Amino acid sequence: MDMQTAILLISCPDQKGITAKISNFIYQNNGNIEHADQHIDNQTNTFFMRIEWSLKGFRIPKEEITSEFSKLAIKFKMKYQLSFSSEIQRAAIFVSQHTHCLYDLLLRREEGQLRCNFPLIISNHSDAKKIADNFKIKFCQFKVKKGNKQETEKKIIELLKKEKIDLIILARYQQILSKNFVNLFTNRIINIHHSFLPAFVGENPYGQAYRRGVKIIGATSHYVTQELDAGPIIEQDTARISHRDSLDDLKMKGCDLEKIVLGRAVRLHLDRKILVYNNKTVIFD
Repeated sequence: MDMQTAILLISCPDQKGITAKISNFIYQNNGNIEHADQHIDNQTNTFFMRIEWSLKGFRIPKEEITSEFSKLAIKFKMKYQLSFSSEIQRAAIFVSQHTHCLYDLLLRREEGQLRCNFPLIISNHSDAKKIADNFKIKFCQFKVKKGNKQETEKKIIELLKKEKIDLIILARYQQILSKNFVNLFTNRIINIHHSFLPAFVGENPYGQAYRRGVKIIGATSHYVTQELDAGPIIEQDTARISHRDSLDDLKMKGCDLEKIVLGRAVRLHLDRKILVYNNKTVIFD
């Protein structure tokens, strides 16, 4: 209990005194700041901050912090999110036939790199069932066809609500989610795209890259929005290739990148280190 912390993610118009007022709010209530990071977007005159403090000895009960801080938030026209380190998020993994990212996420969770629970794996194929069974995770297969997409999504949404899912991870899930589905989970669906966006969007990016003779390939993890592959980017990485690399070499190197990039993005989200604005992200240290 002594290790519990509170985390505030804040954005507001920039002006003098914001950092001092937030720090003073914590200090006056006997809080000890453990991490603080901030950024100013000079183009939009927007102030961003992530601040985390220990709840040991903090005078305001957890359930009353929001109402107390709102007085300060109103003064500075803040948008803010309050969360607590003791809150363990529940994440559902969506996967199709490529299971390398699924395996990687499950292993990271087993090793304590991801502070979350995976109560559910959803797929439109049966390939991942054995993996789910090995990790003792509930597996649900939904065969998505042209005429049943809307009804299938409705069943999936009901299941997600029943399981109290906080985060959806598309670990190479080869289905496009509807606008209604995306709107229900705004900034709570993380996708891994097997190319360095915005280049080579759409299908078969490795084939596109191979035909172009590129010297760098990449992977991109982003939040899902209504516009395909155009959501706020969370994490990206690249790998060097040469004329000696075959198409299979590109795919193998790409798979390694996908695992790394998706794992980083999920961890950043779980650690509450991301603020979304204007279809971009601020990633805090």
